[in-house]
Order: sequence, then C-alpha cells, then structure tokens
Amino acid sequence: MIHYETAGESHGTGITTLISGFPSHLRVDIDFIQNELVRRQKGYGSGPRMKMEKDTVEFLGGVRWKETLGSPISVLVRNRDSVNWKLQMDPLGAPPSDYREVVVPRPGHADLAGTVKYQFTDIRNVIERASARETVGRCVAGSFAKMFLNQLGIGVGGYVESIGGIIAEGEINLEEKIKAAHESELATFDLQATKKMMEAIDEAREKGDSLGGTFVVVAFGMIPGIGDYTSAFRKLDAQLAGGLMSIPSVKGVEIGNGFLSAQLFGSEAHDAIYFNQDRKPFSFFRSTNRAGGIEGGVSTGEPIIVRCAMKPIPTLQKGLPSVDIAEKSDVVSRYERSDVCAVPRGLVVGEAMMAWVIASAVREKFGGDSMNEVKGNFRNYLEYLKDFSTKKTK
Repeated sequence: MIHYETAGESHGTGITTLISGFPSHLRVDIDFIQNELVRRQKGYGSGPRMKMEKDTVEFLGGVRWKETLGSPISVLVRNRDSVNWKLQMDPLGAPPSDYREVVVPRPGHADLAGTVKYQFTDIRNVIERASARETVGRCVAGSFAKMFLNQLGIGVGGYVESIGGIIAEGEINLEEKIKAAHESELATFDLQATKKMMEAIDEAREKGDSLGGTFVVVAFGMIPGIGDYTSAFRKLDAQLAGGLMSIPSVKGVEIGNGFLSAQLFGSEAHDAIYFNQDRKPFSFFRSTNRAGGIEGGVSTGEPIIVRCAMKPIPTLQKGLPSVDIAEKSDVVSRYERSDVCAVPRGLVVGEAMMAWVIASAVREKFGGDSMNEVKGNFRNYLEYLKDFSTKKTK
C-alpha cells in the first residue's frame, strides 16, 4: 500500500525521497521531521560530517498547506558538502584531469562486491551510494510513517542497549528507558554505562578503530491482527526483519527473546494467555512478552520489541589488509572520514524502518483514501475487538 524510494549519492546534490500510498489530509509536522533528522546526526562517536551537514527538508510535491494530498510525496535533503565535490560528482561533465580512481576496497564495505557487480573500475561509484548518508531518506520516509501511526495511537521509540560490549542495565520499564534515551548523548538510559561507553569510543578513536553495539526499537499501542500468517511475504516479523536488516551495518535482528528462546523449554519460552474484561479494547492479554508482540507473523496486541546488532563501522583510520584492484598488489585499505561508533544514529534509522513496516501493514489492513476514512475503518475494527472480547459464542 505504501512505498518509498531514495535516490542520490553521498557527495551529490542531495538525497531525494519519493513516498507514495499515504492518504490525503495527513497532517505534516515539519518540526517533527526536522527533529528526526537532527537525531540521526547526533551521537557521541559521530564523524566530522555530522557537524558540517545541517539537514533541511524541501518539499517538491505531495504536500500542501501542511497536509498530504494523497499523491506521491517528493522530498529533497541537500548535501551541503556537495559544493566541494562538484567536479568529482558532476552528472553531465567529464572527470577532472587530475582525478584518480579509487582502486582500494575497504574490508567490511560494499566496495569490492559492488564494483564487481556493476563492472566498475572506480570504487567511488559504489562508495557514494552504499554510504549510510542514504539513510537520511529513510528517516524522512519513517517520519511520515510515524506521523501516520500517531494518528491511530501507535508510537515507535527505542534506545541503545550496548556499545563495544558494555551493556546498559536498569530496573525500569520500556517507556522509561526510551524517555531517558532521548536525553542521552548515546541514546541510552544507564548513566554509568554511558560513561564507560564514551571511554570505549575515545579509546577506539585513539587506536584508529571503531565500535558496534545493539539497539532496541519498540512499537507501543499495538492492536492484534496486524500482519498475516497466510503469506510468507506478509508476515509482520518477516517484514520487520527485512526492513531492519537493510540498515547499513546491521548484521543481526531478533524479535522478543529471539535467540534466548532457542535455549529454553517451551514452557519457559511462550507467553500464556489471560482474560480481563476491564482491558480495552481487547480483553485478552499476556503477562509476559517473550514473543515480542508477534506470533505466527501477526501482532498480538502487546508491544512489538525488536533488537538489532550493528557491526563496527568498516572504515578504519588504521586500515586493514586489502588489494589494489588495478595493480593486483597487496595494500592497506584507505580511510574516508566516518564515525567511530554509529549505534545511536542507527537507532534512529531503526525506528524509521520499524514505523515504516508497521504503517505499511496498517495501510494494507485498513485502506482508505483520506485520513478520515482510515480512522473510520480503524474505529470499526476497535469496536469488533470489543465485541470479540465481550460476546460469548456457542
């Protein structure tokens, strides 16, 4: 029902995002979108480009007077550093006389595989598109998904759980963790762990190295019945895994207890079902949420909880052994400015992707050409859930 596509290179004019499928009359909060882009740029361990770029959205179509029109939405975020790369990235010109092709691939990056796939001799062509700069477009798309879901009482948030093996700990609930994360430079909730994480990042920077970690994204206000067990491609957990795994440097995704559940007895791994007439709109509930809010590819109504593992950034100051693809000689991989740790920024992209996947499934279930129609269909479903919870059947 909804679709997005991004275009643009890291040092090109900008990143454009084309979004389709949202209903008309969705209120567009420009301050919210801008704040999401600011969040994507923050985080202790971010590289120098984050201080250089001040991302600003420009609407090229699909929005009028702060409301969607139901038509495709086109958004541009300019790369302000592109002025320094005008000749190197000129779409219609020719390579400068002093231009030298990039011929040394970085281990852990798409450099070599992408160059082979598209039959390039200049790795720069891969670097520019495979760059995490592209995720600015995902955050734009995710902002629209969040604004849409918020109209239905569904919210998405998250927090950094670990960096470099240092784990945030605390006996507080998910909402408190996420609230505290918004005030943290590392988007986490444990002040003691934050200090240790920063020290680890400083140490990695001094060594010319990088660090990865884990983050958790959560969807609140969920209702049962989102997703589909009848189709492998429409299962909500499958879509979430695909969306989150597509984020640069994310190498692992688990929903709920995920990998831990593989070590337990079934009686320890699953969530017993209870009934409480006073719970609205759905009286069936779980006292635990080991499944992470999804069973059989369908939402249960409990919060959806997804954990993502990010590998360390592959661009290292000290470099790793590589091969010059032109000379076929052994060399050390080159360095391009990058983050030392991108986990806090990855969290923001993770929220965007979770919001997008859930919004897509919600659009598929409730349809509607305008927000009024969507909300009407949604209210009818809530009434059905109430009836299901109260009426006894033979």
